[in-house]
Parts: sequence; structure tokens; C-alpha cells
Amino acid sequence: MISVEEALELIKTHAVKLPAVKISLRDSYGCFLADEILAPISLPPFRQSAMDGYAFRSGAISELEVIGECKAGDANEFNLKDNQAVRIFTGARVPDSADTVVIQEHVDANNGKISIRQFPEKFTNVREVGEQLQAGEQVLPAGTKVTESIIGFLAGFGITEVLVYNKPKVTLIVTGNELQEAGTPLRPGAIYESNAIMLESALRSRGFDSVSILKVEDDLESTKKIIAEGLHTDLLLISGGISVGDYDFVKEALEYNGAKEIFYKVNQKPGKPLWFGKAGNTLVFALPGNPASSLTSFLIYALSALKIMSGNPDFELNFQTGVLKHRTFNKFGKTLFILGTEKNGELEIYPKQASSMLISYALGNAIVLVPAEKEILEAGETVLFLPINRN
Repeated sequence: MISVEEALELIKTHAVKLPAVKISLRDSYGCFLADEILAPISLPPFRQSAMDGYAFRSGAISELEVIGECKAGDANEFNLKDNQAVRIFTGARVPDSADTVVIQEHVDANNGKISIRQFPEKFTNVREVGEQLQAGEQVLPAGTKVTESIIGFLAGFGITEVLVYNKPKVTLIVTGNELQEAGTPLRPGAIYESNAIMLESALRSRGFDSVSILKVEDDLESTKKIIAEGLHTDLLLISGGISVGDYDFVKEALEYNGAKEIFYKVNQKPGKPLWFGKAGNTLVFALPGNPASSLTSFLIYALSALKIMSGNPDFELNFQTGVLKHRTFNKFGKTLFILGTEKNGELEIYPKQASSMLISYALGNAIVLVPAEKEILEAGETVLFLPINRN
């Protein structure tokens, strides 16, 4: 049995980025850039008007003849004299012979002429070439997460494809004879299956959309067969069947299929019987079947591996510090992940904590870490917590 810290280090050692692929910019939301992006053109690529108004040469007289019009998309050129101006609109190309734009609110227009009531300073309301970025400058560094604003930003350079890290394809296997699908009356001795939909939601909400779900009863041959199928993926998650009961066949089935164990059992509560290994290029997490144990193991361990594989540089657990509201005990000599509610930096531990209970997850917004060596945490003591269920 290893410590939480050792388990996390082993995951970082064995999880690697997936190969980079070039995909459509339209399809890149949520991916991470595999290379820096340099500006193929300057932005803006020409001198633009920042306002609706009139373009003229600074130092001109106050009354000017309007000799034409420039709207967005026009490529017209005008050779302006000191007594001339052109009507111009936001985003339009400023003629080379003009250097300033006066806004229309500061102008009186009549019979093809304008009188400027308030002169702007030279270069006012003119966006210079490359004001945002010059051609050849770095637009974004490698490792940047693609968001809607970044997609719009890159589209403004005419970019249609980007090089990103592949998102992991995940197979989720759920085991257990006692599991029953929701929507039908519960038969005696059965429980409604919740881990599959819970873990699928946890994956999809974090951008991992390629999820296949397989289910198997507690039978060795069936488990061997379904795991062999699930290993044709980037990451295999198995829920249940990894403990030491007479009907827990996952560990044996993994070994049969050539999966190499990296660690088994972590000195933690909940989630002690956690198995992590590798079969070829496929990472495997066999999570305990109890719902709270399964979700805790996913959030603490499997999610970090998925982030590394997808090229996310922010794969470390985002622990924050808070202050305990009440005294808390650790009677187990294990690292505890317990659920609570954090408000303004103060943490209140939820009273119902068990590996089979999701009520604390449903109502809490923080996973509090209690170190294995700490038997008592006093009220007012500073602890680490992982935010969850936050918008």
C-alpha cells in the first residue's frame, strides 16, 4: 500500500501527452495547443477607423469638402488635400493621405461640406497596422486552452486549422450483479446503478466527450472479455470488482489481458482499493465500486492523468487553504478525503461520511484533505481543500 503522494507521482510518471493532430479551428474548443501560433498577418492588416466620422489630414482648416466615402470592406484610395475629407465608418480603411478621424458628433455637415467644431489630436481614432499584433509575433503559446474567444481571435487572422493534443478516448466499465438500471421497480437485493452516469457526467463536463460505456456481471470470463474490449482506448476506467471479495474479478482479468500493475491500494479513505496500471499505451484505473470512493478516486487521480494526456499544463490538484469550523478526528491512520461546505474560507464538515454515500458530494462544495499523520484537527486549524460543485 502506498501513500497518496506516491500514487500521484506515479501517475505523473506514466501519463503522457497524446500525439498532436491538426484539426479544424471550429472543432478545437476545449483542446490544448501543441505548438505556439505566430501571427500570419498583422492585426489590423491596414489602418482602420475606430469610429464613424470623417478622415482628414491634421492641420487642415476647419471647413472641409467631403470628396467621397469609405465604408468597411472598401479598398478605395483618396489623395486628400488640406481642405478635403472623406466620410468614413468604423472598421473602414483610412486613406494613406489621412492621419486623423474626427467623430461625426463633433462635426456640422451641410451640402457636401463639414465644419469641425472640436478638433481631435493627430492620429486620433486611427488604428495603426499591427496595433494588436504584428505579423510574425507570437499569438498564443503552446499549452493554451482553446476557448470561444480564442477561436474568434484566431479566425481574425484567417487561421482555419490548429495543432492540438488529441483528447483521450475513454472506456468506462461498470461491474456488479446487484446493479439495476433506473426506470424500473427495484428488485429485491438490487440497487440502482449510478456510477456510470456519474462518471460519464464527470468526464463530459470536463470536455472528455469520447466516452464508451460497457457493463458486465461478476463473472471471470465475462470480465476478461469486456476488459479486452475496453483496452482498445486511451484510458480505461473500471468501476467496482477491484477489492478482494469472492466475486471481485477485475484484478485477475486485467492481469490476464496483459495489464501491468503500477500500484494497488492507497493509504486513503475512501478509495483504498484503487488499482492503476498500463496495457500497452492504455492507462487503466480500476476504481472502487462504492459511489463516493469511485468519484473521489476519479477526481483525485484519474482526472489528473486525463489532463496530462490532453496536454493541459494545469494538471496538478488545485488545493486551496481554509479554516476548520469544528474539531475533526482521523482515527484511521489514513489520508482522509472528507466532504464539507466552504464559505468565505471557513469549512464545515458534512456529518454523513461513508464510501457508499453520495449525499455529502451532492450537498458539499469542498473535499477536505486530512493528512494520514493527523489524528485530531482543531477548530480554527488551516487545512487544504479541493473545490467542487462550483460554477
